[in-house]
Amino acid sequence: QVQLVESGGGLVQAGGSLRLSCAASGRTFSSRVMGWFRQAPGREREFVGAISWSGGSTAYADSMKGRCTISRDNAKNTVYLQMNGLKPEDTAVYYCAARSVAYGLYTATRDYDYWGQGTQVTVSS
Repeated sequence: QVQLVESGGGLVQAGGSLRLSCAASGRTFSSRVMGWFRQAPGREREFVGAISWSGGSTAYADSMKGRCTISRDNAKNTVYLQMNGLKPEDTAVYYCAARSVAYGLYTATRDYDYWGQGTQVTVSS
């Protein structure tokens, strides 16, 4: 009964910034980790970052450290991915995901139970 909807994707110049949003609806579990993944054409889906239900813990892929920040507003059932210093290689479809039961932060696709439809991010040179 949980649905995730991403928004905020679009076209941006290299070096620019973008903030993605993921709104959750339906039944919400208190013990839930939210994750962000991306998938470029011809490549496997890869981990971008994750955040705990409380927002107190975050994890990022090495390629994104220092360039992105994950946050959440539980009152709005929304998680955000702020990306700065975007590069052409960041071009991909970005997905948000949720894990209903969590005891830590997870980085693998198989660790998540729910997925959004994705939002396209295109970074031009």
